[in-house]
Amino acid sequence: MVRRILQTTLLLTVFLVSLSAGLSAADDPSFGTWKLNLAKSKFSPGPAPKSQIVKYEAWEDGFKVSIDVVDALGKANHSEFTAKFDGKEYPWKGNANADLATVKKIDDRHMESTWKKDGKTTITIKNAIAPDGKSRTVTHSGTDAQGRTVNTVMFFDKQ
Repeated sequence: MVRRILQTTLLLTVFLVSLSAGLSAADDPSFGTWKLNLAKSKFSPGPAPKSQIVKYEAWEDGFKVSIDVVDALGKANHSEFTAKFDGKEYPWKGNANADLATVKKIDDRHMESTWKKDGKTTITIKNAIAPDGKSRTVTHSGTDAQGRTVNTVMFFDKQ
């Protein structure tokens, strides 16, 4: 009888921990799919892409981001990385301006990221989600892989 109670308690504990982890990920306003709103965005240097879809998913103590862009010439590109909010460098695949990124979560609606290419800082990102959770603003500043100054503000709508 005691063994059965211990087993039931253990199973219930595992279930509740799993449930709470799922709820905290579900409650994070950054997770989900975001579509670039070209009308509200400003690209410097240009030209603007034709489209961009960004998907954020929960991953360990951080997130996984996948980005699909169709550039101004119609060429598709996919990039992705996974990172924890620990300030360490994580590899980025498919990004012409970065091979490493660090991420810092400021609060539930704000993140900052630093990109590096060949050991040199290239772009700094500030990411802000609107209080209603339906849109996000992503500001890029720094220097791209071609040495051009970057001052881009992108607006995304949650899908």
